[in-house]
Amino acid sequence: SVGQQRFEVIVEGTDAAAPGPEARWREYEFECKPGDVARRPCVITPYHYRLDWQMWFAALPGHQNELWFLHFVYKLLTGEPSVLDLVEHNPFPDAPPTFVRANLYEYRFTRPDEDTHAWWHREYVRGYLPPVHKEHAQLREVLAEQGWLPRADAAR
Repeated sequence: SVGQQRFEVIVEGTDAAAPGPEARWREYEFECKPGDVARRPCVITPYHYRLDWQMWFAALPGHQNELWFLHFVYKLLTGEPSVLDLVEHNPFPDAPPTFVRANLYEYRFTRPDEDTHAWWHREYVRGYLPPVHKEHAQLREVLAEQGWLPRADAAR
């Protein structure tokens, strides 16, 4: 069933050499899930975009350890064209990001009495995935265990 709260995982990347405070993080936009608060909600029925649907589940309590999500992040880090075709906006059209992270936000529709031109209001809840790069040892280990990365490559 649909809950009364709307949580969203927001995936961001940076091309900075390190994920420190000076890094500029840019969001990936999905086809139909909330992201940019100024973007009008889309309506599709009776189906959902598959990745958007999976992202909705990933944001639900107890679903933070979704292995497919780590594979998705790795594909963003490597600039996999077939995965980039699944997102509405790739903020890194020329080269993949050096780091990707994800944060969890709570979304709600804005009210008519709010002085804003946004459709959504969002509040940061917590980190979802800390910044990782494509050579991140734990990430590569998980990918290799799932058969998504050859074991020889995992040892790099």
